[in-house]
Amino acid sequence: MEDSIYLRMRNRVEVNQNSRITLNDIAQIIAPDKYLKQLKEIFIYQVTKEDKNTVVIDVMKIIDVLKKKWSELDIQLVGPSQTIVEVIYKKRTVSLPFFIIIWLLLFIGSALAIMNFHEDVSMQEVHQKIYKMITGRTVNKPLILQIPYSIGLGLGMIIFFNHIFKKRFNEEPSPLEVEIFNYQQDLDQYVIVNENKEAIRHLDDH
Repeated sequence: MEDSIYLRMRNRVEVNQNSRITLNDIAQIIAPDKYLKQLKEIFIYQVTKEDKNTVVIDVMKIIDVLKKKWSELDIQLVGPSQTIVEVIYKKRTVSLPFFIIIWLLLFIGSALAIMNFHEDVSMQEVHQKIYKMITGRTVNKPLILQIPYSIGLGLGMIIFFNHIFKKRFNEEPSPLEVEIFNYQQDLDQYVIVNENKEAIRHLDDH
């Protein structure tokens, strides 16, 4: 009776440049004890400069490597059939003046966007009418409404994004995080499909 091993490919892993990738780096493994240690340490791929930022490792390559070493093994795949390997190069440090300039640009841009929106919907007139309805008096600048509104606008954005600097208020992801996750999923799918096309084209050329 054949011994069975079960592999679950990881969706995405990060490695340093020139890394030597083993099976344990890119997959979860369930196997008999006599194979487990060797399986974890078996060499799968060597990252080179030609790989640039991304490498896609397909489970067929892993099955081929394992079958050459242990032809008697029954290999069962669970989950995804590819792992995206992201090659991490040395991160560039951002200078303080550059950070301040970017921060100011974002701050001014977002402030202008909010002000233009309020001008489009005549927010000041709305506050004036609300103030008159409550007090019966007409004022040009109802600060008693405008100041709490401005504070509430800032607090609302903090709660919406569920972050203040690196502090998270609860475990629920913010809408921005969900959108980033969906974008990453689409990007990963594109990378996998594009990599498979390149591999097929390479085979056809040979």
